[in-house]
Amino acid sequence: MNAGPPAADVANLGLIRPPLVYLGSIGLGVLVHFFWPVPFLPASIGGPIGVILVLAAVVLFISSVRTFRKAGTPVPGNQPTTTIVRAGPYGFSRNPIYLAFTLFQLGLAAWVNSLGMLLTLLPALALMAVVIAREERYLEARFPSEYPQYKREVRRWL
Repeated sequence: MNAGPPAADVANLGLIRPPLVYLGSIGLGVLVHFFWPVPFLPASIGGPIGVILVLAAVVLFISSVRTFRKAGTPVPGNQPTTTIVRAGPYGFSRNPIYLAFTLFQLGLAAWVNSLGMLLTLLPALALMAVVIAREERYLEARFPSEYPQYKREVRRWL
């Protein structure tokens, strides 16, 4: 029975899986909104802003995944990274998939005009800081000559 790659060969074998963090944050936001439906934007702009952010998030996510696949490196953090990707969205953000997840939740919060959903993004971002730090340590160890330079040249978020 193959248990998968050893922990040193992957960025994230932990329980904190980024898609689940954001999905949980959105779910909690829906629950908070149900019991505390407080708007944070004027009604006339929440919908349009939300739609734009959600669409931007989807485009960014698809582009990021395609760029990883084109480079031949896996997207999930529980599989070994094969290369530092600098093309596409990775040329302006070291974490465009996480940026897409964040924009998606911001867009949903604006679309439904929910302060609760907006506020539940904060714990998700705190957890992501832990995940990103672990991933960056992994990448620095795996690509000691490439990753530090990439970090200097490309911002974490935008």
